Amino acid sequence: MAESPSSLNRFYVVLGVLAAVAVGALLYLMNRSSTPTVPANVKVEASDTAGFRGYLLGSATAPVEVIEYADYQCPACQSFDVVEFPYVKERLIQTGRVRWVYRDFPLDQPHKWTRLSAHSAACANEQGKYWEQHSSLYEAQPEWSVSNDAGDMFRDFAQTNGMDVAKYDACMSSLRYAGRIQASSDEGLRLGVNSTPSFVIGGRLYTGVQPYDRLRALVDSLAPVKE
Repeated sequence: MAESPSSLNRFYVVLGVLAAVAVGALLYLMNRSSTPTVPANVKVEASDTAGFRGYLLGSATAPVEVIEYADYQCPACQSFDVVEFPYVKERLIQTGRVRWVYRDFPLDQPHKWTRLSAHSAACANEQGKYWEQHSSLYEAQPEWSVSNDAGDMFRDFAQTNGMDVAKYDACMSSLRYAGRIQASSDEGLRLGVNSTPSFVIGGRLYTGVQPYDRLRALVDSLAPVKE
């Protein structure tokens, strides 16, 4: 027995609705980011900071300590790391005059990927590749900062830097360094940090990009070179 026109119309309407839902679901899956979100303002546990005071570079016996508070998505921080920091490493850190300490100070607005990039570096630290990932993040900041899924780029950096990608993925999925990142931010706020980059040198806070010559002069004033 033939279907009535009204039954056929209902059939095609239902079919059209199902097709629209399927297309919408496909588009959602195609555009959805697989990148985890690192939460802000999490409760900091004692285990988040136990035995950790920052990412260190240089001799433990260096006479001067410089603490940098920075944000991987901050353009000024990127400028400092790419332009000035190579001189700092070569002439102050590698010569034993300075012990460098990097602390995360994420500026969540307007930096969408600031905590995820900090977490990527923390996961790299598990595999002894912190400074390699640190450099990759800053060098490629102009590209990943405008990406819809920066996590994929961070993963590529991990692979390029010789990490075990499966371990890196597990670390990123765990979000286990969210508390550490928050603790670093909280400490910076207590010291008066409100912008990046900021530097604590000899107990004093200096804000903004510090050229190598200025940093060297500060180090010289705290620990003059012996003739």
